[in-house]
Amino acid sequence: MSENTPTTPSAPRPPKQARTGLKSTGTRKAASKSNRSRAREFALQALYQHLVGGNDAHAIDAFTRDLAGFHKADSAHYDALLHGCIATAGEMDLLITPLLDRKMAEISPIEHATMWIGVYEFQHCLDVPWRVVLNECIELAKEFGGTDGHKYVNAVLNGLAPKLRAMEVAADKAAGAGAA
Repeated sequence: MSENTPTTPSAPRPPKQARTGLKSTGTRKAASKSNRSRAREFALQALYQHLVGGNDAHAIDAFTRDLAGFHKADSAHYDALLHGCIATAGEMDLLITPLLDRKMAEISPIEHATMWIGVYEFQHCLDVPWRVVLNECIELAKEFGGTDGHKYVNAVLNGLAPKLRAMEVAADKAAGAGAA
């Protein structure tokens, strides 16, 4: 640089933020989500359309597959969740209803769909540990649901886990008691 070249003082840089994979709201950033987590998000949106609009599963499926980012989701898991939840909705509602403190019609469609996903995975996705199912559903409710909807989803699914995954929950509790 010559003496005639003006120099501008650079502004101090803000301190680097730790990369936790979480947004400021506590939810996971898109880049840190697994293919199955993405599948659950798309299934939740599709089930919401079914609950609110009464739309046909095949029409919802075609619409959802055209959404941005769907190619990053586990499409087989999405299919199982969407079609499985709609096909077994009545049976799942019979399991959920006794744990509710209000009528099913008063439950938010987001929380309702999230509980369907949890119940379906408890029953049909035995390769997914029950605690993972519970955590994933809580995360869905935090990201898409109302302010405290995740607490409600947690309470209901935690109440169903010992019934739907009895051996797995009992083994976890026994292991936890042994560690204490």
